[in-house]
Amino acid sequence: QVQLVESGGGLVQAGGSLRLSCAPSGRTFSNGAMGWFRQAPGSDREFVAAITWNSGRTYYANSVKGRFTISRDNAKNTVYLQMNSLKPEDTAVYYCAADTSTTQAMGLPRYWGQGTQVTVSS
Repeated sequence: QVQLVESGGGLVQAGGSLRLSCAPSGRTFSNGAMGWFRQAPGSDREFVAAITWNSGRTYYANSVKGRFTISRDNAKNTVYLQMNSLKPEDTAVYYCAADTSTTQAMGLPRYWGQGTQVTVSS
């Protein structure tokens, strides 16, 4: 059974930084992509960023471009989301997600983490 284990959420002031990590257990991904989604209270879950396992190609939502950076460490089978210049509107539960299809990983991934809370105070 595949589990995605997230860490790194917390409380930060506006303008600050946080780094999220996600490591899958139960399998090693060599195809497809892993990424992050977020869901704020009263809002739908939305795509944030994704990275492919083989080429390392990255994808970002317009709302986070230039502030967030997704990266991977294939040796550790871990994906990171570095979040800089955080804004109160970035407050949400952040979910790690993965799929063996890159398209699915950015739309409706098969595998999900349990979520980690990120709160940005003004």
